[in-house]
Amino acid sequence: MRASARVTTGDTVVAKPPLEFAWRSDRGRVRVRNEDAVVCVPELGVVVVADGIGGASAGDVASETAARIISERFLRQPPPVDEPRRAQLLAEAAINEANGAIVDLARSREGCAGMGTTVVMGYLGCDWLVHAHVGDSRLYRLRNRELAQLTKDHSFIQEVVDQGFFPSLEEARDYGINENVLTRAVGSAPYVVATTAVTDLAVGDIYLFCTDGLSGMVAGEDLRAVLDAAKGGLGIAADALVHYAIENGGTDNITLALVRVNAVSHIAAGAGDEA
Repeated sequence: MRASARVTTGDTVVAKPPLEFAWRSDRGRVRVRNEDAVVCVPELGVVVVADGIGGASAGDVASETAARIISERFLRQPPPVDEPRRAQLLAEAAINEANGAIVDLARSREGCAGMGTTVVMGYLGCDWLVHAHVGDSRLYRLRNRELAQLTKDHSFIQEVVDQGFFPSLEEARDYGINENVLTRAVGSAPYVVATTAVTDLAVGDIYLFCTDGLSGMVAGEDLRAVLDAAKGGLGIAADALVHYAIENGGTDNITLALVRVNAVSHIAAGAGDEA
């Protein structure tokens, strides 16, 4: 799906770049139900991917609640496409609104006690992307055939590496550190701190938002190869990524959203001259 938009600010036209979207969610081979959720709003440039905490009750309720509330918050008050700081603040507020809703549901709805979810989301402006995350759902970017992970997991294994106990995640895994223990999740506390950042957009960028059912099943080089081969529609790449995760075991739910930047916008003087 392709989308673009523009707004007028004073005497200037601020345009979003043409964007292409594709998204998928699959139960995988092992799990009884799908506890992931994904919402994309192409005309607004919003992506939300959430992963209900495995083993917790009503993880599907938590992930659906988070994805719905965050996307609805952006629909209610979309930030200007030329003000990334306002988009960051809105992302933080939206995630905390979702956090409060999940905490309230866990207290009031039978069978929902202890539920929570990870979240990774993005909002694309005129020439930038604001992204935010809580937990171990990730955002990757393919640029000039190189894949970069733009988020860092909120997990125990990442913490012990950051604190210098191990030089790498691989060595921590080899030692026996459990990589599925989260240090932060939406709905796990009355208030949650999301990590947010702003990155620039470039023509040809492909952004991959995903749960650990994909990143834990498909090696980084294979992710890069699939995205690098996405010359046609992104739907083919999305299907290929799900296929790889299932073929490699499919032990978790698999959810992803892809966004490709087909051109970078510009700010043009004289809005009255625009068609």
